[in-house]
Amino acid sequence: MKRAFASQLVAAIILTTAGTAAAQGSLADARALYSAAAYDDALAMLDRLHASDQRAEDGRAIDQYRALCLLALGRMDEATRAIQTIVAALPSYHLSDAEVSPRVRATFRDVRQAMLPAIIEQKYAEAKAAFDRKNLAAASDGFNEVLELLADSDLVSAANQPPLSQLRPLAIGFRDLAAAAAAPTASTLPALPSTPPPVATAAPAPAPAPPLRPAAPRIYSWDDANVVPPIVLRQAMPALGDMFVQRQGTIEIIVNETGLVETATMTLKVNAVYDGLVLAATRNWRYKPATVDGVTVKFRNTIQLDLKRR
Repeated sequence: MKRAFASQLVAAIILTTAGTAAAQGSLADARALYSAAAYDDALAMLDRLHASDQRAEDGRAIDQYRALCLLALGRMDEATRAIQTIVAALPSYHLSDAEVSPRVRATFRDVRQAMLPAIIEQKYAEAKAAFDRKNLAAASDGFNEVLELLADSDLVSAANQPPLSQLRPLAIGFRDLAAAAAAPTASTLPALPSTPPPVATAAPAPAPAPPLRPAAPRIYSWDDANVVPPIVLRQAMPALGDMFVQRQGTIEIIVNETGLVETATMTLKVNAVYDGLVLAATRNWRYKPATVDGVTVKFRNTIQLDLKRR
């Protein structure tokens, strides 16, 4: 009677002193209810906490106390499922000897012994798959977890029998392979040959190709319909002296893009003296250059010499 009264008193205090927050409670409140043997009230509070957002650490503690409450209430099937949830999430989890009775520890041990072989085989398969994918860090962690679970105190008997006993050397071997593959390898120098190889004689370099000459600019003439011929700005002829016989002559000039005479050739000569005077005079001739579509171009022109005495 006294214990039942104390349990009811603790539950009443916890559920009525925190206002709205007390409707949900806290993990500490649930622990207090469990310690006071108010298992139904503790379980109800834990169920509410389980449905709310909790940190991972609190979630494991909530699952643990739910299992303890269910065991205390004799609801074995539900307690077993709660323990299975804990073991699946954290296979290496052990209850503290100071927190629970030997009967509760034995129940946890029985569930772990039933579940761990399949969990270990699954962990090994996941680690091997990571090794095959060349994810060496994940593979090494996975094989280490397999070896830790195989050494668990609750699994001594099963770990020494097939198939678990066959997984231990495999896990050790693949773990060591993963560690060796992940370690940096020292570079080694190639061995020197006993006799030096013959020195290859470089072939003579081919002679450089002659530079390409740029294409000469086109020279237009009166035969081109699209050209605007040059306009005379200065074209003075030397005077014909009394010593020269009157006769006709022609000179061919090429006026460049700047309006200067680039070349001059007597195509119909007068005489050596006068021809020289005319060719010298062309250096001072000036023209507005010929154009094609507004662009200055070279132009070939033939000029009839007007040989008159002055």
